[in-house]
Order: sequence, then C-alpha cells, then structure tokens
Amino acid sequence: MSGSTVDPASAERTAEILESLEEIKTRAKAASLEGSSPTLVAVSKYKPASDILACYDNGQLDFGENYVQELEEKARVLPADIRWHFIGTLQSNKAKTLASIPNLFSIQTLGSTKTATALNKALPTERSSPLRVLIQINTSGEDSKSGIPPLTSASDLATSELIILAKHILTECPRLRLEGLMTIGALELSLTASETEKNADFERLKETRDLLSRYLKENFAEDPLKWGEEESGRLLLSMGMSSDFEAALKSGSDIVRVGTGIFGQRVKKST
Repeated sequence: MSGSTVDPASAERTAEILESLEEIKTRAKAASLEGSSPTLVAVSKYKPASDILACYDNGQLDFGENYVQELEEKARVLPADIRWHFIGTLQSNKAKTLASIPNLFSIQTLGSTKTATALNKALPTERSSPLRVLIQINTSGEDSKSGIPPLTSASDLATSELIILAKHILTECPRLRLEGLMTIGALELSLTASETEKNADFERLKETRDLLSRYLKENFAEDPLKWGEEESGRLLLSMGMSSDFEAALKSGSDIVRVGTGIFGQRVKKST
C-alpha cells in the first residue's frame, strides 16, 4: 500500500469486491483469444478510494475514471504505481489538470485535434514517456455517444475525421502516442446478441482499426513505431464493458472496461 493514505474497506466489502474481481478475471481469461493478454480496466467511477485499494492490494493495477476532478482526487491519495485510464468525455479546458497527474497511463476518449494539442502542451516536460491515447469512435452512430465516425471501405480516408486526427497526433503532438481505438457500443446490441452472433459495433471498430493501420503504414512508413504497441506497432482495441466484455474479448479486444461487474451498481455522489 505504498503511497496510500486511504483507510481500508471493511472486511465484508473487501471480500465482496475480491470475489467479483476474481470472477471477472476468470470469465475474461476463458473468453480471451488464444495467445492474447488483454488488459482489464476496473472502472471505479463514483466508488470510494477504499474500494480501489482493495483491488490494488489483490494485484489489480489498471483503473478507469470518467471525471477529471474525481480522478485527480483519487490519484492524490492512492498508490503511485496505479495505472489510471481516463475514459470520460474530455474537454480541452480540463487537459492541464488531467495532464498533471503523474501516473496517468492513458486517455481512451480523445476526439479532436484541439484536445490533442491541449494535452500535448500541458504534459510536463519531465514525463519519461509519451502519454498513450486512444481515439474514441462512435460505432453505433447514436447522438448520445461521443466519438468520431468509423471508417468503411468506401470512406475518403484522406478527408475523414479519424485520419486527420491521427495525422495530427503523429506530426504535431510528440508527447502523445496513438495507441489505438475505443468504442462504447450500443447497449441494445450487447444485451440481445446471441452467443454466435457478431456484435456490429465491435466489427466496425475492427474494420476501422484495419483501415487506419493500413493508411498509417502506407503514409508514415519511415517511423512505424510512433503508434500502437511499442514493439509491434499494432493498434489496440478498447471495447467491451460489464454487459459485453466476453463478446468483446472473443472479437479480439485488447482492453475491456468493467465497473458494475466488479464494484456493483454505482451510486452517484450527491452534490
């Protein structure tokens, strides 16, 4: 618990969380493709720091938060080796606060050149490595969802929002590393898809990743390791939540974001 100033959760609450965490890990392992090692991000929005600490003490290092202020407050009191993933809507005016968190591991919801520029400018010069960013794709086309449109084989790649943003990150934002793509799929698809049926949102994200990857390899071949995994350059996919993470893993997801499945139903903080 090095670096933590948090009182631990009760024995009963700790046992409850750890039982759920182990169940999710077991299910994730069973659903993962052979040879893959996906990352489980425990989404701790609205949950107390003591819940996070219970998971951390059991070996869980990756946690996701939706709100900048809440993430900042938790990062201040929890262990410094936690890997924080920001998964909420990010406005450029919050970039400076978010970038100041030393153990911010990734931002999975990048959606504009303006925000990318703000982040790149705000990151401290002493940071040892670029900040990992994933571009959020609105695969379902729902107005309620953030993100930019997916690519299709018929897309004019050079003028698409995704290509423009990806090029901006690679050419104008040296403190950022384009790690991959993220989506929040339609809940209806997640709840109604059968065991054998492919999830259309996941398939769209995979197609978008493949088209983007091909474009980057063709146009930035001189330095292919500016994006994706550091060794392979493979663009990662973040897709799948509590209701559909197993289907996402079977579809090849590299990162799943599970909150309710680990911590139980969220209770919004009173204001």
